[in-house]
Amino acid sequence: METPGSQSSLHRANLERVVRAVRMAGSLTQAEIARSTGLSAATVSNIVRELKDGGTVEVTPTSAGGRRARSVSLSGDAGIVVGVDFGHSHLRVAVGNLAHQVLAEEAEPIDVDASAAEGFDRAERLVNRLIEATGIAPGKVIGVGLGVPGPIDVESGTLGSTAILPGWSGTNPSRALSERLGVPVYVDNDANLGALGELVWGSGRGATDLAYIKVASGVGAGLVISGQIYRGPGGTAGEIGHITLDEAGPVCRCGNRGCLETFTAAPYVLPLLRPSHGAELTMARVVRLAREGDPGCRRVIGDVGRHIGSGVANLCNLLNPSRVVLGGDLAEAGELVLGPIRESVSRYAIPSAARQLGIVPGTLGGRAEVLGALALVLSEMGDSTLLGGVRTAGAPVTA
Repeated sequence: METPGSQSSLHRANLERVVRAVRMAGSLTQAEIARSTGLSAATVSNIVRELKDGGTVEVTPTSAGGRRARSVSLSGDAGIVVGVDFGHSHLRVAVGNLAHQVLAEEAEPIDVDASAAEGFDRAERLVNRLIEATGIAPGKVIGVGLGVPGPIDVESGTLGSTAILPGWSGTNPSRALSERLGVPVYVDNDANLGALGELVWGSGRGATDLAYIKVASGVGAGLVISGQIYRGPGGTAGEIGHITLDEAGPVCRCGNRGCLETFTAAPYVLPLLRPSHGAELTMARVVRLAREGDPGCRRVIGDVGRHIGSGVANLCNLLNPSRVVLGGDLAEAGELVLGPIRESVSRYAIPSAARQLGIVPGTLGGRAEVLGALALVLSEMGDSTLLGGVRTAGAPVTA
């Protein structure tokens, strides 16, 4: 029996430290594991050998700095995770393994006014179809990450009021999907998952403090502080879209006037251009036309960038992040939108905070949220569940 402070419990703790480091990174060399865990190279070598013998990790030859090295990743047989992302008009599902490899992915349109039950039924069908396509037994699914376009109450797990999916308000998405799939479901809002996706796979890699800004039908921010998503006690941290820019401005869906969202989100911006560009105009088309030189679209994109920059400047003054990642269709505008954002930040942010800030486009596009849902499962799952085949009462291992 293991007791706190015993050699066997310390050995178990070291095993879990190594598994956690590999799980979060996808793959690491043994030298990188030693640096991230603080364990000695000899200890890491012994633990990796033990985990490999137990079937928890796979070791493959690689190179690092021109030298031969061994890359460690979780075994493809250790289990799979699923990501589900509900957007304004789409449902996207991805299936991945614990080595951060996406095995299958598919998106389909969804009626924004559909009931929550219909949405979860469709998600269940798509998840099952993709798992079947991978050829992996359903029993290998460890968990599901779920993204929804609205605030999740931290205590109750229910979806708050949202103008994007009004028929879903008050539902418990995690419970509803878990009952259908029979596995644990971890839920978060789309901006937080976009931040996680870019942090693990995209433009946020290497950063420990960042903000992911998503501009679509609404405006939200996913905040990463010290490498962790910051949600706030009520789960509403990051609602940057409701910073007030003009007290006499348009009435926002939240009931206030002049919110950042009323100057940047698609429902407010597109009507400015539809009289001259047609009723079917979308934000993606506005960005494309702006890149092609359309003067009206370029002007609107520039104005949106300046307004977003005002909100980012507030974030800089409050949180002092090292990086801001712009996601969604707007990121495709490149410097047409990033330049005005930087201009506003340099004007309104504290100079020292502005100098330290990098503002970059997201690299994952519309996949950021569903990949973030995969990352959510990887971050929430326990390490002890991956040690089933590892004998943990062996010789003591010390740092």
